[in-house]
Amino acid sequence: MDLILFDLDGTLINSEAILLAAQHETFARHGLAHPGREAGLGVVGLTLDIALMRLAGLSAPDAALAATYREVFGAMRLQAQADAALDEPLFPGVSETLAALAGMPGVQLGIATGKSRRGAEYIVERHGWQGLFATIQTADDAPSKPHPGMIMRAMQETGAQPSRTAMVGDASFDIEMAVAAGVIPVAVSWGFQPVATLVALGARHVLARSTDLPGVLGLPEAVTADEAV
Repeated sequence: MDLILFDLDGTLINSEAILLAAQHETFARHGLAHPGREAGLGVVGLTLDIALMRLAGLSAPDAALAATYREVFGAMRLQAQADAALDEPLFPGVSETLAALAGMPGVQLGIATGKSRRGAEYIVERHGWQGLFATIQTADDAPSKPHPGMIMRAMQETGAQPSRTAMVGDASFDIEMAVAAGVIPVAVSWGFQPVATLVALGARHVLARSTDLPGVLGLPEAVTADEAV
């Protein structure tokens, strides 16, 4: 395996609480009715302006709406330092799995996220992942998912071949992006969108636990369930 790319929200980090809270507050400030949890989580992974446009049922991106969201989300990030309800913890087994993969010869890791580069760098720094990822692709670098641009850039930067590249994600956009780029689509079962949808879109593997990833990709199964508690 040359390269394993990971989505962030819903795949590595459980950011549901803060994302929905920021959406609700943003919509309230603009006098809009939020369409609910399923719809709110259903746009996570898209570039911010496109996600908010879809969520609000608009025909074009609204710069003011996006600006409010950035302001609200930034404030909530600060609030989360004292309010555990807004925390963005890692899903179980993520730390162990990433550490195991990073120690495998010839395996490179990467990120492909709808977050801004600033947002992605915040997560990397918070969890001590500096130097772990060979490539980090964000909404600032390529068109929004499901366009394959993020994956294509990641492969170009790392010299990876499509047949030896995997994209791990929880959203339809991740799977569609992987299929479009000709890489291995891997779905997670704990994310923000239904597994059945991801399978229908072409997910080749579905992870019940993050620690299963090495095995489904034919890599040494260096992480055990006991180690991932």
